[in-house]
Amino acid sequence: MALNFVLYDSWEANSYGYHGDDGLLYRGQGKGEAFGPTYSTGDTVGGGINYGSQEFFFTKNGQVVGKVEKDVKGRLYPTIAVHSQNEEVSVNFGKDPFLFDIKAYEAAQRAKQQTYIERISIPQTASYGIVRSYLQHYGYEDTLHVFDEASQSSVPPITGIHDNGFNEHGVYALKHRKILRKLIKDGQIDDAFAKLREWYPQIVQDDTSAICLMLYCQKFIELVRVGHLEEAVDYGRTHFEKFYSLKEYEDLVKDCAALLAYEEPKKSSVGYLLEESQLENVADAVNAIILWTNPEVKDHKSCLHSYLEKLLRQLTACFLEKRLLNGNQGEAFRLRRVLLAKNS
Repeated sequence: MALNFVLYDSWEANSYGYHGDDGLLYRGQGKGEAFGPTYSTGDTVGGGINYGSQEFFFTKNGQVVGKVEKDVKGRLYPTIAVHSQNEEVSVNFGKDPFLFDIKAYEAAQRAKQQTYIERISIPQTASYGIVRSYLQHYGYEDTLHVFDEASQSSVPPITGIHDNGFNEHGVYALKHRKILRKLIKDGQIDDAFAKLREWYPQIVQDDTSAICLMLYCQKFIELVRVGHLEEAVDYGRTHFEKFYSLKEYEDLVKDCAALLAYEEPKKSSVGYLLEESQLENVADAVNAIILWTNPEVKDHKSCLHSYLEKLLRQLTACFLEKRLLNGNQGEAFRLRRVLLAKNS
């Protein structure tokens, strides 16, 4: 660990050592402190770092004997000090199974963290507002009504702007957004285009806009999905040509065209276009641009994400920053794993 190569490394600054002859912990000085049992020939001793709690811990024969605050920065190096002639040690950096059950330790630490999180009290109106704003934002009108009815007896209604920051802008064009989302998810792209021209002509006025391209591409994808390949070719020739010279759209247009090259396009490298998530992406984009037309919205970027998504983005950013401060050491943060762990 960040030290010069001397006999007693734990006496050097920015170093820690668990000594076998006296069981003391030495950290950067020649005076030790009570820590754990002694160890000698035949014992298996290990050391680890818990980046979550910012602690070093040491083990003996598979059991944790103690932990100490990690107050050093920079790269860390494991070292072993011996001070008798012909002494030998064997080391294991993960090639073989550890005597210490590291998986059980990780599980226990996660459970401890989860328990701590669950003890945090969140105002009922805040959690209610987060869920409600999500349903509003994405136009889930029917679910929103059911949610409101189920919450009437237990949660005060949220109207206007409150201390929690939620507002009613999300109800803008709620019914229109609900209808358009359903049409798109059902693959009825022509009908979705017709409704947009009727309700929001300004959105589709520019035939080379990103939203028009996404809808044209989705129509093409739906034709491929049902096996109408000749019609898809004609449709692509008619509607894609105007986008070939626009660099920012090149990849999407090429991927759509590539669907025609495979007998089983769903199993190909561009098969993602035939997945449910692609329909969701198009529906979300249409939803966002309709919210953008709300004259009361001052910050148009707020139309892109719900409050829930903003909170999750902030959570992810905080974990990434924390890991960066640890020199990019420790477990990488994966939001999906955190969310699934709650339900497992």
